Amino acid sequence: MKFTDYILIDTITPKIKATDKQGVIHEMVQSLVDAGGIKQEDCEVIVKTVIKREELGTTGIGHGVAFPHTRHPSMKRHIGTVAISTEGIDFDSFDGEKVKLFFLVISPTPDDPGGHVSIMAHLSQRLQDETLCRFLQQAQTREDIFALLEEVDNMVRR
Repeated sequence: MKFTDYILIDTITPKIKATDKQGVIHEMVQSLVDAGGIKQEDCEVIVKTVIKREELGTTGIGHGVAFPHTRHPSMKRHIGTVAISTEGIDFDSFDGEKVKLFFLVISPTPDDPGGHVSIMAHLSQRLQDETLCRFLQQAQTREDIFALLEEVDNMVRR
């Protein structure tokens, strides 16, 4: 699994405007709509399913990272986006820290259940790298963020 398999560069938000959990989710899903990855008519339903998933248990894994996610039948493939908050946002993380790095993933259902699990495992493993997280937080443009993710993808292939 690679970041570039599912992260859409045109959806990356280097400086998210939202200041709360629901706002972050909505802004990130809307970025997928704006880039053509999700149909506008599916936006609100997807936002609600991501929020409902968060109610089951936070996706704030600690160390300033969260990866909200859901599945939706309208999806033809796994897609995702990245958003960064310079101030950090309360996301009910396990460690109580504010979240600065957000990775949202939306997967098809039920066509590829293993793919969704693989992406969650990939995120969990890669985002434990404190150096990567620090570089991502310092990135100023979506191109810089995507380039960092590509670099990690290329290092893993070696």
